[in-house]
Amino acid sequence: MNTLYITGAGVSAESGIPTFRAQDGFWTIGSENYTPMEMATRSMYQRQPGEFLAWYYQRFARYRDHGPNEVHYFLADKNLITQNIDGLDGKAGNTDYIAIHGRLDKVTLFHEQGDQVDIIDAPWDKINEQELKSSLLEQFNIKDRPQLNESYKPLVLLFDEYYTNLYQMDDAQQRMKQADKMVFMGTSFSVNITNIALDIAMQNQIEVEVVDPDPVILPYKNVRYIKATASQYIQRYG
Repeated sequence: MNTLYITGAGVSAESGIPTFRAQDGFWTIGSENYTPMEMATRSMYQRQPGEFLAWYYQRFARYRDHGPNEVHYFLADKNLITQNIDGLDGKAGNTDYIAIHGRLDKVTLFHEQGDQVDIIDAPWDKINEQELKSSLLEQFNIKDRPQLNESYKPLVLLFDEYYTNLYQMDDAQQRMKQADKMVFMGTSFSVNITNIALDIAMQNQIEVEVVDPDPVILPYKNVRYIKATASQYIQRYG
């Protein structure tokens, strides 16, 4: 059976990385002046790059040295699409997974969406946290505002951006269509990629499993709900 695993932030919670909507999650922390929904946008990056990069660094890059947990190791040889940008699936040994929302350890030249650009290593280890904003702006080659094809941008899909092949979107949809079964783990079905996957599952009558302690009930009859964390799931069925 060709099983496709689609994972969200809940899978990395046991590695000490906050989820988005929990009490200590990214979406409840925010910055002093903006909500995360306002911060995590291309518009904010263009208008206030120092504020954007400092928020991104504090909310994501500070967790860059965390390691994978048993769920990531379970998924290391699986057909996998993850919403997570933490890179823990790669650290666990999966060499063919799709990071559909980007990768924390990579950046690109700032470009028009849809353009093909190189993916390069992020400069996080060069950042001086004592002068965080100025150091980030220097490393991302930004003086006042980011300049196309000169400045750098984290490889992350922001709220006001759309899926492109920089994020392997065509490959992801092909994997969805070829799957005999989809297993959703640790995701709240609140992002576009899970809706796209569910639509494909419904169109092709693909079997679906939802693994979550409090699963979202989906408008699809061919769903099996498993009320468990990802680690509990692999202990039972792995």
